[in-house]
Amino acid sequence: MTEGPTFEALALPLFEPLYNYARWLARDAEEAEDLVQETYLKAFRGFGSFTAGTNFRAWIYRILRNTFLTSRSGLRGTPQVSIDDDPDRFEGLAEAATPETIFFSRANAAALQAAIEALPLPFREVILLSDVENFSYKEIAETLSIPVGTVTSRLLRARAKVREALRGSK
Repeated sequence: MTEGPTFEALALPLFEPLYNYARWLARDAEEAEDLVQETYLKAFRGFGSFTAGTNFRAWIYRILRNTFLTSRSGLRGTPQVSIDDDPDRFEGLAEAATPETIFFSRANAAALQAAIEALPLPFREVILLSDVENFSYKEIAETLSIPVGTVTSRLLRARAKVREALRGSK
C-alpha cells in the first residue's frame, strides 16, 4: 500500500499564498504571521484526519479562515491598517513607461487595494480567493463552507462594490 504525499509536500508550496490571504484578512503583518503559524500547527496536528485525494488547498485555507474568525472578538475586525506599498510590484514595467504612466498605474493599484480592503469580510474573502488566489467557485465553497450559489452571489456583489468604489475615486 502506497502512502499519499507528506504534509510538507502539500503544505510548503502554499506558504506564501496563505500568508497573503492572511494579510488581507487580518490587515496586519504580525497578525498574519501568527495566523499562518497557527494554521500550519493545526493543519500538521490534524493531518491524520485529512483524506488523501481531496482538496488540500481548500482544507488548509478553511483552517486559516476559521483560525482568523475565532481570533476575533466578533467579526468587526481591527481598525484599518494600511498595507505597506510594495515597490517591487512595479519593477517589471516596460522601459517605455513614463512618470505619468507609472503614477497612474500606482494610483489605480492603490485605489483597487483600498476598495478591496473596504469590503465587508464575507465579500473580501470571496473576491480574494477567486481573483487573487484563483480558486474555483467549488474550492471557495469548500473553503468557506458555503453553497456555490452563495459564492456566486457574494462574488458578483463584491465586484460590483469594488467597481462602484473605483468609479467614486476618480
